[in-house]
Amino acid sequence: MHVLVVEDHAPLAHNLAEALEGAGHTLDFAADGELGLQLALSQDYDLVILDLGLPRMDGMELCRRLRARQARRLPVLMLTARDTLQDKLAGFDCGADDYLVKPFAMEEVLARCRALAQRHEDYLLQVGSLSIDRRARTATRAGQVLRLQPLGYRILLALAEASPRVLTRSELSRKLWGDEAPDSDALRSHLYQLRLALDKPFATPMLATVHGVGLRLVDDA
Repeated sequence: MHVLVVEDHAPLAHNLAEALEGAGHTLDFAADGELGLQLALSQDYDLVILDLGLPRMDGMELCRRLRARQARRLPVLMLTARDTLQDKLAGFDCGADDYLVKPFAMEEVLARCRALAQRHEDYLLQVGSLSIDRRARTATRAGQVLRLQPLGYRILLALAEASPRVLTRSELSRKLWGDEAPDSDALRSHLYQLRLALDKPFATPMLATVHGVGLRLVDDA
């Protein structure tokens, strides 16, 4: 799995890194809530391990904003010293999938990560003749492999996960670059390259512009 760990306590972050990387997972780290949210929205993770007591934005607020702004359901495991029933209920109310109270054994962290991954293990995403394999980070249309740039793949994945909903250009920009999006020409350029790969070789276009709203994928089946 590709895991985001949002934890400001360096010794605990180090222990999590040893356990998770030892189990074969790849990790990114954030030591504050604002960076954690930016990474969670702009990168393609399989799981977030989230501390609650964070600087700049606490874990509850991060989780609420993530759920409000992300099209797909990204599993979130909360880590906290708060152990009352009300604390746990508040964590679930803001969008956590699981809740682990400190101190804990690393074996339990790994077990809960595996359980969350299995619960969300729909790696193959299908829209019409388009198929996206999240594990391999590849896409095919009508059995033909699409040659996509990294940002083109992420745009396509975001549109497929949201399908049939329309994504606004601002939503797409946030997913790609967080709150530090470049000018609109950058997104336009990546959309042009995506159209060349996704639509040009085929009779029916799938990437549709909804004027005044945003973009969506059209089911070509």
